[in-house]
Amino acid sequence: MKAMIFAAGLGSRLKPFTDRHPKALAEVGGTPMLGLVIGKLKRAGVTDMVVNVHHFATQITDYLDANGNFGVRIDVSDESDRLLDTGGGILAAREWLDGDAPFIVHNADILTDFDISDMVAAHNRGNADVSLLTASRKTSRYLLFDNDGNLRGWENISTGELKPASLTSADGLDALAFGGIHVISPRVFDALAGYSRDNYGEGRHTFSIIPFYVDSCDSLKISSYQPAGDYRWHDIGKPQSLVEANEDFRRSPF
Repeated sequence: MKAMIFAAGLGSRLKPFTDRHPKALAEVGGTPMLGLVIGKLKRAGVTDMVVNVHHFATQITDYLDANGNFGVRIDVSDESDRLLDTGGGILAAREWLDGDAPFIVHNADILTDFDISDMVAAHNRGNADVSLLTASRKTSRYLLFDNDGNLRGWENISTGELKPASLTSADGLDALAFGGIHVISPRVFDALAGYSRDNYGEGRHTFSIIPFYVDSCDSLKISSYQPAGDYRWHDIGKPQSLVEANEDFRRSPF
């Protein structure tokens, strides 16, 4: 199984740590988040990973080298010259992720303890193009799913904005927060490349994956995944949430 870890971001919410370090090396329980995410993916059966780098890129590559790539194959998608965001980042890593089986995409700042192999199994059972970890959690921007768990749109509750343009109301749709983990079938790559080309032209471009999902929800099966049991979830992207993750880890290691 293959996976991509997003480790390139600037981490502006986690200053002052990210003034001198990449967010992916922020520690929980004495271990950098990147190491925790790699360990989680290994336990799920992932043998091939790609990590994208930009902000303090050499600190990421030095960390991987110092740990012998954690006993798995890890390729580096170098975005040092230009940060490509999530959509552009996945597309730039196509050479490592393409193939016959779905791959996982995991934010380096997301700490969870659910079994991600269950998510992959659900993705395969449902023959989804994309599966997204979701939860009923307070946020300002929601993904909107129908009763069958299929993505139908996006809503910014602060502004009332709805997408795609064809969506006129969120009534009857389930508003869920995205949890920073995707399972993607490689057949999506052609649509993603076409979206990038149609919207930005030829070449490598910086763009988010969420607008692609929203604009493609009528042509792709993009499904919500919610773990069957209780699980812990932390976004360590802000100082207070990093403190909370460490407190949770001290009570019970992930």
